[in-house]
Amino acid sequence: MTRRETGVQTEAGHVAESLPQEGVSRKILRSELLLVLALSLGASALSALISFIGSLTKPGGLKQQAATLNGSYAPGRPWLDLAWQLFGIATALVPVLLVAHLLTREGAGGLRSMGFDRSRPWFDLGRGTLLAAGIGSAGLVFYLAMRAFGANLTVVPESLPEVWWKFPVLILSAIQNSVVEEVIVVGYLLRRLDQLGWTPMAALAASSLLRGSYHLYQGIGGFIGNVVMGVVFVLLYRRWGRVGPLVAAHALLDIVAFAGYALLAGKVGWLPTP
Repeated sequence: MTRRETGVQTEAGHVAESLPQEGVSRKILRSELLLVLALSLGASALSALISFIGSLTKPGGLKQQAATLNGSYAPGRPWLDLAWQLFGIATALVPVLLVAHLLTREGAGGLRSMGFDRSRPWFDLGRGTLLAAGIGSAGLVFYLAMRAFGANLTVVPESLPEVWWKFPVLILSAIQNSVVEEVIVVGYLLRRLDQLGWTPMAALAASSLLRGSYHLYQGIGGFIGNVVMGVVFVLLYRRWGRVGPLVAAHALLDIVAFAGYALLAGKVGWLPTP
């Protein structure tokens, strides 16, 4: 959830100041952006909204309902389940490959243009770890409070069977989530909005609200918490010029959430379960 200093210009709060050298029009850039979102997080946002409406109109409070993040696709058939899990993880990364292609065609240097590369691994991991520690602790307290107030569903990070591939798949799922979200909703979205002439504040609002919207399936708390997280991530991306630390932080947050729930659910009283 951070950014870099290598190809993305960060002066005056902008990630990308001009149109591609090949002269692609703003209309085409706008269409590309909408298509990328329609294939990824934009579609997720609409799905989350529909899910949230369904939860609101269902008898009983939100906290009596559960939102499962990683569940089984083929209960009782572990090898088929594993195949579906890996298929889902791999196909979810296709929009990231599309973004890399579009940025390479543009002459921006692919994902390096947003600082998603191996040029500064210790910077990315170090800043990402500190960021994850701060957001993770605050986020857990906020989630527990919002659920207690009835503004959030019970989030179930995983409900996979006890099979040998459970934790490897949870880790891969966490990494996939972090790459897709940070590359698209921070790196790519901000670059395109800057090129389309949006102000830094408007771009920050768009990125943060989009992040919150595709977490609406968790409830009002999930929306608010992720909007705040989005603001922090955008500000740090503008400052650091690298998306690498953001990916590292997000991956660590999800790994701890997924694996921690698998290890602690039903064993500690403070962790809500369905």
